[in-house]
Amino acid sequence: MKVLGVIPSRYESSRFPGKPLIDLDGKSMIRRVYEGVSQSSKIEKLVVATDNQRIADEVKSFGGDVMMTSSDHVSGTERCIEVAKNYSDFDILINIQGDEPLVDVVQIEQLINAFNEEQVQIATLASKNISSVELSNPNRIKVITDAQSNALYFSRSVIPNNSIQGNSYSYLKHIGLYAFTKQSLNRISSMTSCELERAESLEQLRWMYHGEKIKVVQTTIETPNIDAPEDVEKVLSLLRK
Repeated sequence: MKVLGVIPSRYESSRFPGKPLIDLDGKSMIRRVYEGVSQSSKIEKLVVATDNQRIADEVKSFGGDVMMTSSDHVSGTERCIEVAKNYSDFDILINIQGDEPLVDVVQIEQLINAFNEEQVQIATLASKNISSVELSNPNRIKVITDAQSNALYFSRSVIPNNSIQGNSYSYLKHIGLYAFTKQSLNRISSMTSCELERAESLEQLRWMYHGEKIKVVQTTIETPNIDAPEDVEKVLSLLRK
């Protein structure tokens, strides 16, 4: 399998504008993500997808590959679709979060390995390491799966219901890394939005609504992301260990 890695990166952010360029112990965040992912021997080509010239210049400064994409995109997946049109010889595209400077290549390779099963078209990660606080946090996405580890539903709510006394269900926390076959990306590119997607504000529900299966790979590895300025110190403390 020929794997294309894409790191969607945007400068504007309501909670933390300019975060791809913040300094993390001598390196920008986008550089730390890029260098971390580059350690994977399974990714043949790695590209940062952005609509911001400052980010593009930073990537070029450390020798990374970058592609300028449309400023009209509303999701990282849309940026990935645009990049994919320029790299037609790949088999698998992996969408890597641009705000996880401690990205672990083991996670990435677990995701890629899911495509050893020929029927897998889209894959993502989940972890059983979920606290009661995270379970009730709408910003921590939960997922339930079928007997073949395909997603049945993603939600910001607790799924399944946890109000029944004695419920011992092992809840799954979604980890937002995705990988796609070229064919599944082509199908996704023409899908229209649906009410479930809008209700939960989760784009993967659009894909499922239109018939796509999403393989959920369980992992024990989770790295912290930088979503807001208060997250920086935690990452810096880990970098300096």
